[in-house]
Amino acid sequence: AGVSIDLAVIASAYARLAARADVVVVEGAGGWRVPLNEGEDMAGLAQRLALPVVLVVGLRLGCLNHALLTAESIANRRLPWAGWVGNQIDPAMACPTENLAALHARLPGPCLGVQPFLAAPERPEGAPSWLMLPKELAS
Repeated sequence: AGVSIDLAVIASAYARLAARADVVVVEGAGGWRVPLNEGEDMAGLAQRLALPVVLVVGLRLGCLNHALLTAESIANRRLPWAGWVGNQIDPAMACPTENLAALHARLPGPCLGVQPFLAAPERPEGAPSWLMLPKELAS
């Protein structure tokens, strides 16, 4: 989009929100090492804010490697670990129970929950354009 992302601006906005709220949840977008500008990434933002990290693991082929490499990077940056969440994004994933067991055994923080697969979202008739619900809830 041609927009320059400045971590100082984000950190300042976070500080203002944190001063007014009991809790502020900062959600990353795109992944732990996604570039935000020419020299900084999402991991750098997490480090700058020094917040506990919740790792969302997309449960699909390759999730063990992805989760373990990300956990290693979080540890190398000496960031606090809040836990992890499994998100079943592939309903046909082979061996989901075994993969979850491996994540439980190898990730350093607690599992905060596992989100089952939900079909593609739909907008209920007459709902505002920003509201999207899983098909199971839309009817």
